Amino acid sequence: MCQVLPIALRAKPQALLFEAANPRHAHEWTAFAEADLPDDEILVPGVIDSTTLFVEHPELIAQRIEGFATIVGRERVIAETDCGFSTFAGYEGIDPDITDAKLAAMADGAAIASARLW
Repeated sequence: MCQVLPIALRAKPQALLFEAANPRHAHEWTAFAEADLPDDEILVPGVIDSTTLFVEHPELIAQRIEGFATIVGRERVIAETDCGFSTFAGYEGIDPDITDAKLAAMADGAAIASARLW
């Protein structure tokens, strides 16, 4: 992300969608804290990993949302998934019950973060 972020910002997108829950990328939130983001940039971090069977705890999801909100403000963060739930060729995807549980956890985490941020 550190190398890609400046390039993405030069394109002047209204919003940036990116993986933030995948263990390979979860630490990269600091790149946003260090970047010179435009005052109207919207961040859309993936706060659940769509490729694992682990259902994230709502508190962890809330913490991820709050971390980005401290960088750009609560009005400029939209929680999202890291990717789709069937993103690899030949991969059968995540069981619908687990997908539902992950999305419910994301909604619960967003509610927690919203209550603390507002």
